Amino acid sequence: MEAKRATVRDIRRRNRAVLLSSIYFDGPLSQQELVRGTGLSGGTVSNLVGEMSEEGLIEEAGSADSDGGRPRTLLRVRPTYGYLVGVDVGETRVQVELFDLAMGPLAKADFPLDPQDRRGREPGTIARHILAGLDQVIEAAGVSRRSLFGVGIGVPGVVEQGREAVVHAQTLGWTAVPLEAMLRDGVDATIHIDNGAKTLGRAELWFGADRSVRHAVVALVGSGVGAAVMTNGVSYRGASSSAGEWGHTTLVYGGRACRCGARGCLEAYVGAEGVLDRWRQAGRGPGAPGADEESEIAALLAAADTSEVAARVLQETAGYLGAGIANLINLFNPERIVLGGWAGLALGGRLLPEIRAAAAAHALHHPYAQTTIDLCRLGPDAVSVGAATLPVASLLERGGTRPAPRVTP
Repeated sequence: MEAKRATVRDIRRRNRAVLLSSIYFDGPLSQQELVRGTGLSGGTVSNLVGEMSEEGLIEEAGSADSDGGRPRTLLRVRPTYGYLVGVDVGETRVQVELFDLAMGPLAKADFPLDPQDRRGREPGTIARHILAGLDQVIEAAGVSRRSLFGVGIGVPGVVEQGREAVVHAQTLGWTAVPLEAMLRDGVDATIHIDNGAKTLGRAELWFGADRSVRHAVVALVGSGVGAAVMTNGVSYRGASSSAGEWGHTTLVYGGRACRCGARGCLEAYVGAEGVLDRWRQAGRGPGAPGADEESEIAALLAAADTSEVAARVLQETAGYLGAGIANLINLFNPERIVLGGWAGLALGGRLLPEIRAAAAAHALHHPYAQTTIDLCRLGPDAVSVGAATLPVASLLERGGTRPAPRVTP
């Protein structure tokens, strides 16, 4: 008898998840459209809509004319039903952003990091930035901590998912860092941690690129380089979640030293740190005192209009990046390559035609012809948006039920 009741609960939760996902991604929708789109019966849709309306999870969003009948009421997820936090732990800053349930941005806190200061990127320092940013955005938006559905965090490196997430970020000097445990006492909501490129991939397919795209690779180029290989909306993770370390594939055998300890990695040529180092070695000279990587990349782009050295470095970068993208095309045969990350957007905004040409020259002709190469539509803050999709995905899977309150041992 108990097993039967559990099965009924499971079916009800699954039906709620299907209905809520449809409203979330495709709404506002009428009940008639939900019946057609989900395959659920009219009675099931009516019952669940009534249930979720009473909970305040969904709300009316106007009406639409129907063929000869009364206007159809449209439904949407209520944005203020709860709130989400997305955290981008990058190599130049920690960014904490608060969103409503419709992913409307409400408040943001930034903590710049000095790439040359390894102590400033120690796990304890990063954890303090995250907790301070969480306090700042909650206070700025005037929302209750109890209204948070979860905190999503995108980090560089490999995230080992177990009872609590553990981070291996070789370029930061992190080995088996128990980041979730370090944050647990300061965060009342559920914590979700994943690789930043993977969170970017989900955000781009959810809110940027056409969701009808089944096979895509989302490339993240910042100080470091990574990628999310997306198939049917799901990121390929590999045996231990390390799939997608595109930046540490070998581009030049025995080439430039990479921060990971190997030589010739793609990151050493197209990551912001590698690009700027190549510019200095080509004769540009040291950067301005105190200049960060973002301002230095902007200076390189500006200098290319008058400096042959800067122009040559950018052309080489376009070639390296195009060759790296060609490897993705040959390996994964995606429908779309999306270039994102703050450095990827800065470089791609000027060099996208050259990057495409280099990819065409190095990729197999047939898979290249099936691929489009575009810039990320969500802008440089896409990792924090992607991180916030981690608690959203959990909420949708639960059919909109709130997570159980955390019990402190």
